Amino acid sequence: MQKKTVRVRVLTGAAVLAVAGAGTVGALSATAAPKSDTAQTTQAAPAADIKKNDTFTSTHLTVAAATKAAQAALDAAQKENQRVSVAVVDRNGNTVVTLRGDGAGPQSYESAERKAFTAVSWNAPTSELAKRLAQAPNLKDIPGTLFLGGGAPVADKGAPIAGIGVAGAPSGDLDEKFAQAGVAALGK
Repeated sequence: MQKKTVRVRVLTGAAVLAVAGAGTVGALSATAAPKSDTAQTTQAAPAADIKKNDTFTSTHLTVAAATKAAQAALDAAQKENQRVSVAVVDRNGNTVVTLRGDGAGPQSYESAERKAFTAVSWNAPTSELAKRLAQAPNLKDIPGTLFLGGGAPVADKGAPIAGIGVAGAPSGDLDEKFAQAGVAALGK
């Protein structure tokens, strides 16, 4: 093994100290109190103005409304001694809230999400969409969908804004009945 010269050792040590010092200064700077607005010398670049025709506004349920709908669906199922899971997804198919009822089967959680996604995607109850499979069997191959009764769309002025999916009851008709109870709760 070659011995390092004194010069190499000193330079290596100095480099290590410089890196450690820079890290300490950076950490102190990151935790320092922010400067007041009047003392700041740099300003953020102004936001670009977007043409009105390049944007649109969409309606989404609040978390509170989604939770209210999910709880209403779960309550309807519990009144009939059914153990289900409920999912509410937004217009884009993103899950907003899920509730897994006591004793609901492990498959019900994902099934509820997929039924909700399917209902909002087509703005139709999943029981109706299941009937369409006879004419278009490839519909079932669309990722994330589940063409079984139990999904209900939530619409505002005719446009889909959310989907409620229920899974776990012995039939899709019951699941869909509970999902519709969730939709009805939003109108109260």
